[in-house]
Amino acid sequence: MFFSILLLAHFQAAAIPILLGIKSFNKFKHINKNKIIPFGFIFLGLASIFEMIDHTQTSWIYVNHSSLFNWLFYSFLSLGLTCLSISVVKNKFIQITNICISLCSIISYFLIDKSIALFFQVFISIFLIINWQRIFKDWLLILYPIFGIIFTTFFGTNLSISGDQFWHILIGPSGSISVLTFYLVLKRSDKKIYLR
Repeated sequence: MFFSILLLAHFQAAAIPILLGIKSFNKFKHINKNKIIPFGFIFLGLASIFEMIDHTQTSWIYVNHSSLFNWLFYSFLSLGLTCLSISVVKNKFIQITNICISLCSIISYFLIDKSIALFFQVFISIFLIINWQRIFKDWLLILYPIFGIIFTTFFGTNLSISGDQFWHILIGPSGSISVLTFYLVLKRSDKKIYLR
């Protein structure tokens, strides 16, 4: 029973972003680079798929380790958040800075250490929050740092310290709430544009 719930928690974390990505094609035309929005969502879904593949190597027990599939998880997470971040930005310097930070996260995982990659991911998230809040000015965005950063970090830390797999179940749904937040903010911005 526990394994089924754990599997479902991971499956929805992959399915929701991919479905949102598919729904985003040819939408949000009021956004500067709307064509990369679907890829942002799909990359987040692919990140979850690579995490699931990585879990098959550890019998679905969370292990804080470095591996090819763990690297792919963090790489696609970086790419997904970066695509969403730069989709709303017109400034080329900010776009290039975001892309460079994402590449630093991806490359540093293997060349230096996983913790350095996570350090760069913090900056990717900060850029995303700043860029989206500046453009959309939507209070819903507060849900991303709460569920996508604070809760997932809290659950992940408790999982690492205690080894209790209960915390593992909560990480995926928490991340999905943050992904749904992005989509809702985009939909609400669309309505705001047409109301003007």
